[in-house]
Amino acid sequence: MRETTKGLTGLLLAVLGSASALLAWAPRARVNVEGGFEGQRRDLSVLYVDLPLVAVGGALVPLAFWLLTLRGSRRPGLAALVAVVVSVLGIWALISWWAPHQAPESAG
Repeated sequence: MRETTKGLTGLLLAVLGSASALLAWAPRARVNVEGGFEGQRRDLSVLYVDLPLVAVGGALVPLAFWLLTLRGSRRPGLAALVAVVVSVLGIWALISWWAPHQAPESAG
């Protein structure tokens, strides 16, 4: 596999990982941005703290595993498969672990 193709594959994995992580994260973060009922409990820190971390993590995690697997095995197909599996597991972990702040329900 030529070096240019390897670089483009790594870039594609990073972009797809970042985009898919953001798409999985965004619906849960919407509660914090909109603030829920009448805009109360609005927390915009998700935009300047969580958003960059999710985007960078979604790009770097699959790219790192792709590079490590490619370095160890020299098989680009296996490296791409490992990167996709790690990306899926990372997104699953993100949506399982990260929960936006929910205001407690007020007693009627």
